[in-house]
Amino acid sequence: MAHCVVPEAEALLDKEIPVHKKGFVRLVDYMGGDARIVQAARVSYGEGTKTVREDAGLIDYLLRNEHTSPFEQVILTFHIKMPVFVARQWIRHRTARVNEISGRYSVMKDEFWLPEPEVVCHQSSDNKQGRENEAVSAAEAAEVIATLAAGQKAAYTEYRKLVDSGIARELARVNLPLSLYTEWYWQMDLHNLFRFLVLRTDAHAQREIRDYANVIFDITRAVAPLACASLEQHLLGGARLSADEAAAVSRLLAGQPAGLETRQFERLQEKLQPRPVGGA
Repeated sequence: MAHCVVPEAEALLDKEIPVHKKGFVRLVDYMGGDARIVQAARVSYGEGTKTVREDAGLIDYLLRNEHTSPFEQVILTFHIKMPVFVARQWIRHRTARVNEISGRYSVMKDEFWLPEPEVVCHQSSDNKQGRENEAVSAAEAAEVIATLAAGQKAAYTEYRKLVDSGIARELARVNLPLSLYTEWYWQMDLHNLFRFLVLRTDAHAQREIRDYANVIFDITRAVAPLACASLEQHLLGGARLSADEAAAVSRLLAGQPAGLETRQFERLQEKLQPRPVGGA
């Protein structure tokens, strides 16, 4: 196979794209792009004589029909700085290759994540793992942020006191909070990266990891724009329906009642709503 160079991806290499006040995503390296997917699918060499339109059609066919192995030929490596609570959700995507900074070997930096006032919300009344959409008052948000900052300062002060007294770093670190920033190199093939993006750009994902996922998606779009366009069309902008839901849609198109219970119909409506993806 010919080596794949994507000019748009080359322009992004080693550029830190900020996320929140202290985090970032950086594309360290990539292997392949749309051309590699096409080459792998056709088991051919070089560019061949196919047009971009034909390549796009093939990639779209592969993704739509879940022919996943050609997408696994494309690999992206990122350097990411994020708070630990985001990293702990992120690491659940177990197909990645990860190398994270170690608090056993390194003295951790005095860097912590704090929310902006507009994202400080009460617990959702109908979602046990989420927050309401409406922010609390400015006064309450300021109090929450001050409380978090005070806890972070106290935890780091005690951590440095233990480190400076000679206590082992692996012990001194244990009381550091989830808001501490960590860093890692994160490598994943495009097929599994797409699965990550489908889950972590979804409105049900925590807002903070969505912010990172949207940046990851924008970078990935530079590496493989045709594949990302297909992802948007079929997985991010599309919907998978159960047999009951598909039957309900057929009935609705025929002018008949959906035939679903209220909650089932609400879930169907939610699935059919388009959702924007990508950074601002």
